[in-house]
Amino acid sequence: MKPLLFAALLMAGCNGKAPEAVTDIDGNSYRTVKIGQHVWMAENLRVSRYRNGEPVPEVKAGASWAAQSAGARSSYDNDAENGKTYGMLYNWHAVNDARGLAPEGWHVATDGEWQELAEALGGEQEAGGALKSPGKWGDPASESGNGSGFDALPSGARRDADGGFLMRGQFARFWTSTPASNGKARARALGFYDNALRGGEVGPKNGFAVRCVKD
Repeated sequence: MKPLLFAALLMAGCNGKAPEAVTDIDGNSYRTVKIGQHVWMAENLRVSRYRNGEPVPEVKAGASWAAQSAGARSSYDNDAENGKTYGMLYNWHAVNDARGLAPEGWHVATDGEWQELAEALGGEQEAGGALKSPGKWGDPASESGNGSGFDALPSGARRDADGGFLMRGQFARFWTSTPASNGKARARALGFYDNALRGGEVGPKNGFAVRCVKD
């Protein structure tokens, strides 16, 4: 059986019902989708508080963002409407905070879970086509095979060096909860120009989107 077909058959779960929505501490509701063995959020996280109710500070000024050594969040271009559409951009300090960024019963996806997601959708070189939300990336060839329900948007990123915003409409960058060497962390990336789901190590002050997985 082809991996994409296999994933599609599992999306509704064993009982034939679509996964239910999940709600964060702010009351934001997220669609969910089952791909392979995991239930994922089908939208980027946009929560403003940790699981215990304490705030994730919103940092707007570029210099302040670049200086952060604790958890922070922002909307792309500091536009709240972007935050609603594309989710928040978080630094990895927020992802790694012991207070918990994900809703109760959920966690920020590990790099291993991203790898399993890629393998369920045809491998790292092809998975992006199934992960992308159709009609949102400006290149139909890179959205081929969509049907996973993951609905990744080109949400852009925020630079660690100066807090500048870049690449909305062309790229998506996602944190994983997996630490890497030299104070860095593992992240995943999609681009408008091909179907690959890439991975790498990046500095923790970057601002990326977050997807969560059910425990």
